[in-house]
Amino acid sequence: METYWDWLTVITFAGLATLLLQRSSEEEPQDELWQYAPPAIGCAVTNYFGNEGQHLIAGALFIGVISYIFVILKVRLPKL
Repeated sequence: METYWDWLTVITFAGLATLLLQRSSEEEPQDELWQYAPPAIGCAVTNYFGNEGQHLIAGALFIGVISYIFVILKVRLPKL
């Protein structure tokens, strides 16, 4: 873990894995397993481009990953 892209994508992937585990333990899961593949692959591709110095591409991909998580997987931020 040498770059901030490493940290950013690993933290995002860990959150995604936690969300998958939490939702898969529900009696009636609201998501399908395949729905977690695009953001997981997106994290890997984002990390690759970020580590190659293509920061604009990596940033755009990361915004896409986060958008997918909030729009498709319908994650809601906790109320403060």
